[in-house]
Amino acid sequence: MAHQAGGQRPAPRPVPDTCETQAYLQDYAALLDFLSCPSLVVDRHWNVVMANSAFETLFRGVRPHPTAMPGDNFLRFVLFHPDAGEVLGEHEPGWCLPMLAQFRSALETCGHDHELQAVRRDIAQDPIMEAAYRQGLPHWIRAVGEAGSRLDGAVRLLLHPDPRRGRTECRIVEEAPQPLRELGYRRLSMVLRDPRRPAAPVRRPRRPRGAATHLTVVTSPDG
Repeated sequence: MAHQAGGQRPAPRPVPDTCETQAYLQDYAALLDFLSCPSLVVDRHWNVVMANSAFETLFRGVRPHPTAMPGDNFLRFVLFHPDAGEVLGEHEPGWCLPMLAQFRSALETCGHDHELQAVRRDIAQDPIMEAAYRQGLPHWIRAVGEAGSRLDGAVRLLLHPDPRRGRTECRIVEEAPQPLRELGYRRLSMVLRDPRRPAAPVRRPRRPRGAATHLTVVTSPDG
């Protein structure tokens, strides 16, 4: 099982303590590492249960963050890590807003979930993110439709650290074999497309450490 991208190996997520379940997850982790595309398994809170070495490579350049490392919780990484836009191209429309849509759907289904509520509180602490969630997100969903807000099957832009790939597209494929589904897990794979022409990776200026992650889909409440 690959360790957390950009940090220490995370503590294993608790799973039902049966030999068969543990053996299945160990074998599934071995399968994951055979895949050449970045792949991760997440639970319903987007906690990363396992990730492969291709996922590690994709996010190897991100700086440490106390709560939003990509190999820890992928939702928090997309929303709150200041380096997310350096890897996830077209970060706001391609990744942040779809993830906010996924989060809102989960919150509507499990409104009293403590982990989801913690993410909701962190969104509320950033006025721009809060405005995007309350105002920008409904407008965006109306514009793209429910199908356009889904991740599974979507083609998204990546800024790969390998200069042989650089700016490239990936198709997100979501799968949940029955044993994973019974655990509340699902796998996300970013199937990389061959670049049409060589391109150097696009580097964006990094936000200062500790700076808030601001979106531009809505104007500042003060603006």
